[in-house]
Amino acid sequence: MGRVRNPFPPTWALADLLEHLGDISPRRIRLRPAPGKAEERHVIAILERENRLYELTEGVLVEKIMGYEELSLACELIYYLKHFLRENDLGNVAGADGCLRLMPGLVRIPDISYVSWDRLPERRMPDEALPDLTPDLAVEILSEGNTPREMDRKMRDYFFAGTRLVWYIEPQRRCVRVYTSPDQCVERNESQTLDGGTVLPGFALPLGQLFRHLPGAKSRRKRKK
Repeated sequence: MGRVRNPFPPTWALADLLEHLGDISPRRIRLRPAPGKAEERHVIAILERENRLYELTEGVLVEKIMGYEELSLACELIYYLKHFLRENDLGNVAGADGCLRLMPGLVRIPDISYVSWDRLPERRMPDEALPDLTPDLAVEILSEGNTPREMDRKMRDYFFAGTRLVWYIEPQRRCVRVYTSPDQCVERNESQTLDGGTVLPGFALPLGQLFRHLPGAKSRRKRKK
């Protein structure tokens, strides 16, 4: 077996790598295996051994960050999606532990993923630790540690792999950015309704209902002091 080549210029410093990956925090970069040399098997091994979630891009392991608020919001949205899919048998929904191989060497972990039955042979969910599967809908709930450039890069990965719809949920702003392509986006606020478009036809969720348990802007300001 040949040696894995590092895809980055030998003159790069850590700052160059962090900028390349979207200005992310160095605390999220796994140093063993060395950046540029990580493989899919490392994603699985770390999850099994340490119960920690890492995405893989360009041979770099980047830790998935998600706090209590984001996890709670994801559970809430999964509840509504599951209820809709019980009435409309269109596909399957998975949560934030669902690592997906979008293409060889690219592993993403959406906070919520919906996959239509058309992508699942015989309507059976894959039993691999790292299924070769592109979601029809990918949902990301933004945390404080997520940067705009990181999320733009991730969104483009989803669409390049064949995802048809991406929702970026911003808890602090109580809104959802709905992407139907990398360059087509509309924003829905808490006074509006989020719909599933052609990916989940008939799904509709008033966002005030989704965000009803989140702290208001005044509470957030007090918490940060």
